[in-house]
Amino acid sequence: MSRTAVMEERRANLSLRGLHKRYGSLHVLDGIHLDVGHQEIITVLGPSGCGKTTLLRIVNGLIPYDEGEVVFRSERVAAPRPEMAMVFQHFGLFPWKRLYQNIGYGLRIQGRPPEEIDRLVRRYIGLVGLDGFENHYPSELSGGMQQRAGLARALATQAAVLLLDEPFGAVDALTRELLQEELLRIIDVEPKSMIFITHSIDEALLVGDRVVVMSPRPGRIRFELETGFGRGREIEAIRASDRFQAMRHYLWEALRHPDSDPGPVPDGVSLRMEVKP
Repeated sequence: MSRTAVMEERRANLSLRGLHKRYGSLHVLDGIHLDVGHQEIITVLGPSGCGKTTLLRIVNGLIPYDEGEVVFRSERVAAPRPEMAMVFQHFGLFPWKRLYQNIGYGLRIQGRPPEEIDRLVRRYIGLVGLDGFENHYPSELSGGMQQRAGLARALATQAAVLLLDEPFGAVDALTRELLQEELLRIIDVEPKSMIFITHSIDEALLVGDRVVVMSPRPGRIRFELETGFGRGREIEAIRASDRFQAMRHYLWEALRHPDSDPGPVPDGVSLRMEVKP
């Protein structure tokens, strides 16, 4: 397969084309164009209210859009699909269900046989480091453990695409860093395509293969920046690198001054301005 063909395949997994969303007179999304490649991690930054969460819910088929289209594997998305799973900021666990039941919930909805549910639930409990907590209720788990459980529930469905809405925003700073490392470790074991919403510049750079920066409402994509860190990344080494610091400063200026040019692009960094057909 030629390099061009490989790139086309990489770009064809999930495509957003000219998405517009309005709530009455409020224009939330204004012509979003985005391609997510096979097993590519996209992190999304932008000011509060720019439509990031709305975008995720549209991609997952939870809410309709007014114009444009969402295409997954050559099929238009118009309703929730089993190939996509969401991970929420506030865990989304059922307080009356034990950990084992919470993680298996999506599998039961899919109608999987009991033996397959048991195998997958136990596999992902182990993968996120929650062995021994199968019979605990969410109230008996720390915030970090609850978020691991939410991630395990999404992974257990065998979804090809994970949609994460500020998944580590409700935990303390240290737990957040540990969860970032845990997510990267898991993705090295089981690669997925991901759209990861965050308000943290550091998190966007550490987790993402590509960082998408949105404008204030109505949300548009201002630019995309390739991090270039690859898989098997070491967070502490990345933090200490000149490349990380230069990109961090560039993104800080872009978010701080959304209507201005953030300045020269850091050396060696690939950046694309607003994407349109």
